Amino acid sequence: MLFPPLLCAGLTGLPTMCVGKCTRILGPCLIALGMLSIAANVLLLFPSWTWSYLKEGHITKQAMQVPGVWGGGIIVTLAPAGTSCWIKPWDCFGYFLSDFLCTCMFLSIVLSGLALLGSSACFILSGVGLTNGPLCLYNQTEVPQWDYPFSLSLRAQNYLYDQSLWNSVCIEPRNVVAWNIYFFSVLLVISVVEMVLASLQIINGFFGCLCGLCEGK
Repeated sequence: MLFPPLLCAGLTGLPTMCVGKCTRILGPCLIALGMLSIAANVLLLFPSWTWSYLKEGHITKQAMQVPGVWGGGIIVTLAPAGTSCWIKPWDCFGYFLSDFLCTCMFLSIVLSGLALLGSSACFILSGVGLTNGPLCLYNQTEVPQWDYPFSLSLRAQNYLYDQSLWNSVCIEPRNVVAWNIYFFSVLLVISVVEMVLASLQIINGFFGCLCGLCEGK
């Protein structure tokens, strides 16, 4: 199905949006953020740079679910793939607006929508991990045990605002509280930026379907 040139012409009263240029900015940004998300989640699996806790299964549940790898990472880095075929300059009023171009744009919208869902899932799971606190060996009973001492069911106050609890409650892994706070916070910030950029990419794709890439306009 070919879009008539008048469809794009009817939108010329709106501010010109260079869809191609926007795509070349958003794509690399999403890829970079996705890689940073993967790195942050991988580091969560090795508190204090120690791999033995992962081997023993003593890693916070939300970190083991690796939302930063599949949600804020792999899915987000796939979003720019739908724009890889936008190579040839397309004229907004020309005769190059074809099914092929619109298929690429539609693919971009779909992949960006998945990136939005993935980054949202990363945001939610990272928020839960930050709220509940880390899995650690703590000594609030006669026998030290592995549990979540800062979870809603056990904590008496919000540990995020009381740094005196960070090293006094958890025995192992060393500095695990600060480790989890830092990297879950990084995942939260990254996922928020990813959600914004993915939303912009979706809007960008819709404008691309209507007006083409508007290169040189």
